[in-house]
Amino acid sequence: MAEQWTLLTNHGRVLLIIASDPDVRLRDVASSVGITERSVQMIVADLEEAGYISRERRGRRNHYAVNSGKHFRHPHEAGHRVGELLDLFNASDTPAPGDGRAG
Repeated sequence: MAEQWTLLTNHGRVLLIIASDPDVRLRDVASSVGITERSVQMIVADLEEAGYISRERRGRRNHYAVNSGKHFRHPHEAGHRVGELLDLFNASDTPAPGDGRAG
């Protein structure tokens, strides 16, 4: 049986979930991604330290903001901004012509 793998890292998935719901609980992110809450906490810390997200305390909850102008880290993708990835996934919610989904 072939090994299962995906094109997006857990960092990418966490970023996409936070971008879609800036008030999301990390417990819910963990459940959605399929990793532990502690792993999500470490990923969020990585993303915050690198400047991809910022966190603001609002009462008992955190509110996150994604820095869509931040460029990717890898040299091959460094010419692209995070906002392009977010736009791609937001656009995927809208059926493209000829993709077989009803519009």
